[in-house]
Amino acid sequence: MDVPEHNDFINVGKEETAIGKRQSLDPKKYLSLDGNSLTIADLVRLGKGLFNIKLTYEAEGKINEAREVIETIIKENRVVYGVNTGFGKFAHTLIPKDKLIELQVNLIRSHSAGVGTPLSVERTRMLLALRINVLAKGYSGVSMETVQAMVKAFNASCLSWVPEKGTVGASGDLAPLAHLTLGLMGEGRMWSPQCGWDHAKTVLECHGLTPLVLKPKEGIGLINGTQMMSSLAAEAVERAVGVARQADIIGALSLEALRGTTKAFHSDIHAVRPHPGQIEVALRLRSLLHSDVFPSQISDSHRTCDRVQDAYTLRCIPQVHGVVNDTIAFVKSILTTELNSATDNPLVFAERGETISGGNFHGEYPAKALDYLAIGVHELASMSERRTERLVNPCLSELPAFLVQDGGLNSGFMIAHCTAAALVSESKALCHPSSVDSLSTSAATEDHVSMGGWAARKALRVVEHVEQVLAIELLAACQALEFLRPLKSTTPLEKVHELVRTVVRPWDHDRQMSPDIEAAHTLLREEKVWEAVRPYMDQYRDRLGLKPLPLND
Repeated sequence: MDVPEHNDFINVGKEETAIGKRQSLDPKKYLSLDGNSLTIADLVRLGKGLFNIKLTYEAEGKINEAREVIETIIKENRVVYGVNTGFGKFAHTLIPKDKLIELQVNLIRSHSAGVGTPLSVERTRMLLALRINVLAKGYSGVSMETVQAMVKAFNASCLSWVPEKGTVGASGDLAPLAHLTLGLMGEGRMWSPQCGWDHAKTVLECHGLTPLVLKPKEGIGLINGTQMMSSLAAEAVERAVGVARQADIIGALSLEALRGTTKAFHSDIHAVRPHPGQIEVALRLRSLLHSDVFPSQISDSHRTCDRVQDAYTLRCIPQVHGVVNDTIAFVKSILTTELNSATDNPLVFAERGETISGGNFHGEYPAKALDYLAIGVHELASMSERRTERLVNPCLSELPAFLVQDGGLNSGFMIAHCTAAALVSESKALCHPSSVDSLSTSAATEDHVSMGGWAARKALRVVEHVEQVLAIELLAACQALEFLRPLKSTTPLEKVHELVRTVVRPWDHDRQMSPDIEAAHTLLREEKVWEAVRPYMDQYRDRLGLKPLPLND
């Protein structure tokens, strides 16, 4: 996503960022954080600025109890890592009591060593919200004063400059979270709707907020954790869910345009290989294609043809798209746990009055899940590009070459397909797992790292490529239907065609293709294709006596 420039100004009444306009925050709408129940969908909504946040009463109690343990430790001069010792290789260096606050401030300043493009406004909101949620669990020992200051900054959209590169994902996302904290301390740069980018202290003062003054243990308590990779993962998973279910619709549209058979989607075939994703995708395809519920004139027109079976990218949609759905479900499970986990070190166990050093900050769980997500969702693009090839290739489609009249004078979808191929090829490289790499850091104290930050960033790139490749297939399939007129497809697929034609007109001669691809991509990002067919899917399920799709599906 784009990042607002220095002088960008955003009105509170109609909040407008580099990614477009949206409604202003309603101060009466709050999402309560307790460290235990944050969902992926809610974190994404927080990123979009749809809610303010507040802590639950129970969370406030746990935060206070954990802080009392830290204060007792300091009063009794007990030696605890990160409270009165150095960090990493310096863990055995004891810090005098009059230097404990300086220790925390120095930690934030020295660890603010990230590079590259800063996170977008939405992604920074998600990062801040998720860190607050982790602190709300009450195992970090950060004071209520500090957590509430973070809540106020979130609700005012005072967002620190957080470079996206610099984390190896082992002792948490140290550099990104240090930059997040640095802005809250009134140092570095910060952005808000009223001020745009400015010095952090200036932005905070503009909103009547005061910079954080860190207490002992609070520096390390704010930067140990997997929150950057996990917040980016939340966006990747949400987008993957949306594009995966719309990929089934686009695949059905292509099969219809290529006059394929629906026999491969018979329920009996999938009942004997009962993977949940495969069964669900086959059901979706049956609900969209020719049936007694939704007949298709196109399907009727080739009922007597001698074709026995189709190419794999048509025939095996349930098997390939199915495992993508199951992959996403697995990643969602891992990530939901991670969003509500205590990932600090040391952890404070208030009920026992003690701290314990461990390794919950290690990012291997989200890193592995993100690598798996990228590998899984990429197959949607791999299948889609091959279906687009079939649509534009007259030897395979029996349609005009490159889906345009007067071929030669017009090139039609020739280079649009090249774009799809280029994106698929690029994603193949991006799908190499980040988490198989590890470079020892911090003088071999952190001798195994997850590389989860890169896993998250490249997973997002792969998901975006999948969206774009499917947008091209969507355009090609709708264009192919134009050559089958006056025959009509099923009601749900015709609704998809109508939707596309509201933003992209038929291709009767060459014109710039990029705006059309972007328009189709926007439809997918906003899940308009899914919304167009969902009522008909429910209608089909109702005829079979099946439950309708869940509202949050």
